Amino acid sequence: MVSKVVVTLRLYLCILLLCWIPKLYAFDLVHEPISPIPAASNLSPEKIELGESLFHDVRLSKDNSISCASCHNLSKGGTDNQPVSRGVNDALGSANAPTVYNSALNFMQFWDGRAFNLREQTNGPVHNPVEMNSNWPEITHKLSHDRPLSERFARLYPEGLTADNIQDAIATFEASLLTSHSPFDRWLKGDAQALSEQQIQGYRLFKSYGCISCHQGANVGGNMFAYLGAVNNVQSYFQQRGTPINPPDYGRYNVTGELEDKYLFKVPSLRLAVKTAPYFHDGSVSTLQEAIRLMARYQLGREIPDNHTEAIIIFLHSLVGEHPRLTP
Repeated sequence: MVSKVVVTLRLYLCILLLCWIPKLYAFDLVHEPISPIPAASNLSPEKIELGESLFHDVRLSKDNSISCASCHNLSKGGTDNQPVSRGVNDALGSANAPTVYNSALNFMQFWDGRAFNLREQTNGPVHNPVEMNSNWPEITHKLSHDRPLSERFARLYPEGLTADNIQDAIATFEASLLTSHSPFDRWLKGDAQALSEQQIQGYRLFKSYGCISCHQGANVGGNMFAYLGAVNNVQSYFQQRGTPINPPDYGRYNVTGELEDKYLFKVPSLRLAVKTAPYFHDGSVSTLQEAIRLMARYQLGREIPDNHTEAIIIFLHSLVGEHPRLTP
């Protein structure tokens, strides 16, 4: 296990380098730290269609009251825009629901990385007592009484309707939820007119302040862990939040049990950040302005003036791509 000191030193070094060199490659698109979202490939259209129907099927929950789409509204950015979601019997969840869009690009799933891929991720909400509060035998039993659905499974899978195949279909659908063709991606591919001067300036500031040290790659995040409070003490974050520290606040520690993994979280994607308020693992921040201010303070040790914050937000708007189910 890499110590927190080593991880923090690496982050400092990355920030230092990125504060000095962005102008050297500001318009060298080959070397930009953000890459375009790739096209979804090798996905069965029939499995995508089946997975979408299951994604919206309330029978996955114990009392037939909620579906995956209840917490991940595809028209609203793939979230429910609530600090934490509500599950069966109106139970409150423990962490903010991240967007399901572009989740296939994440190196792990959930804030604490407890699932390695989208198929494994489906187990989480199904078994969680404050989410769907169900199990696969119960779900497969209910769905097996749906003859048309069983026939669809039989056509697509040799084993027919099974828990593994339900997971595969849902994961296949989720893998198709890529928001391609954003203005920023078009700019990366050489369309000089895709971004405004304000958006380019916002991107330059995003890099020069060091935000890019954690938010890079095709998903502009989602490809690494980072400590909450990497620069300023994490206890200060919770003090300003004004509520006690709860188990979900421990992040990766809840998975590994290693003390040095306390407050370590998967870095979220910023691809749809302008659509997915509130922010952070606890959903405690309602605006992007406040989220940027706090991240600059606790992750970078910097204060960002309001005009620079607004420029960065203008840049973040350029990251929003297209998908038929996403409201423009």
